[in-house]
Amino acid sequence: MSITMTTVVHTLSYICILSGLWFWFWGTSAVLTKRSVLFKLHSLSVSDTLGSIAIVFGLILLRSKELPLLILAIISLALWNTMLCYVMAYCSSSTTRKK
Repeated sequence: MSITMTTVVHTLSYICILSGLWFWFWGTSAVLTKRSVLFKLHSLSVSDTLGSIAIVFGLILLRSKELPLLILAIISLALWNTMLCYVMAYCSSSTTRKK
């Protein structure tokens, strides 16, 4: 019984996709806690970013022809999720002056 390289790549891909889904649900479960809004926002943004990047990495293993587009997706996820989290945290902080 020999394991081909294709089987190994598919298995790694599915592991990445499932771990990405796990990160999504783990971050969403933080919303149910009785912590501050900023803590919930932080855990959601980090877990969603990591989960999405893990899913896209799994797709890279499955669809190597789409490598440039999927790398662009990873960079966009990392930048935009981080910036959106900062904007939302700034808008929700109580020390912000409103004119």
